[in-house]
Amino acid sequence: MKNAQELINLLHLEQLETHLFSGQSVTIGSAIVFGGQVLAQAVNAAYRTIPENRFLHSLHGYFLEAGDLSTDIQYHVEIIRNGGSFSTRRITAKQQDKTIFIMAASFHQKEEGFEHQALMNQDIKQPEELLSWDEMLTQFGEFLPASTKSFLSIERPIAFKPVHIQNPLDRENLPPKEEVWFKLKGPIPEMTIQKKHQILTYISDYNVLNPIFKPNAKNHHFGNTMTASLDHSMWFFRDFDFDDWMLYSAESPNAFGARGLSRGNIFTRDGKLIASFAQEGLLRPLKK
Repeated sequence: MKNAQELINLLHLEQLETHLFSGQSVTIGSAIVFGGQVLAQAVNAAYRTIPENRFLHSLHGYFLEAGDLSTDIQYHVEIIRNGGSFSTRRITAKQQDKTIFIMAASFHQKEEGFEHQALMNQDIKQPEELLSWDEMLTQFGEFLPASTKSFLSIERPIAFKPVHIQNPLDRENLPPKEEVWFKLKGPIPEMTIQKKHQILTYISDYNVLNPIFKPNAKNHHFGNTMTASLDHSMWFFRDFDFDDWMLYSAESPNAFGARGLSRGNIFTRDGKLIASFAQEGLLRPLKK
């Protein structure tokens, strides 16, 4: 995938029956299906059963099995509740009768109420001062480990610019935080809030485990650790547009027993908080 439109096409599922949908997969550099794709396609399926005046406000998903890139994924949506203000859906994703993912998603009609939000870190470099993954590959590709170079070589519809770049050849333990600017590539088509939520869900699974590695970087990295997303939650707050860089800000409060927790916020460039996320991941050191 090279741009925003190709990502939108990937996330839009084929409808097989009233509450049954099917989607294909595209690799992001791994041998298995990207969790963010499954999350976002499940959101697409759920939205297809929701009245137009209700919008996703939270999702909670569990990854049960690794997805096969060569096989279509079928998403079944179960209508749990349609109340006066909220609608709830359960989504089950399967490949060849094997359940690989489940999600509960809740939708809310617009209402007025209290308002406050966490503040974005203002003491960081702006995107124009930073290198994107593509630019890092161009400038430093011959010096990068083979696994890192291979990952960065995959074409993506999103540009990522980490605020802090950790030298893969000179590892040091750092605070458990990760801040990354991101922006969609190519022309940005007009989008409904439904499509925006799907794309943001997709992006939210990138970089999410990084802050868990940072305090352990001297001894552990993606190359010597088995990693997997165990669960993923998101909460959506305000409408937004993809017309500028946005900030993905994550921190890890804990890692223990081969599991690590990461949580954080997503802001527009002017500091508007649009979503929060949390994920627990499996981080199992590989035996030498």
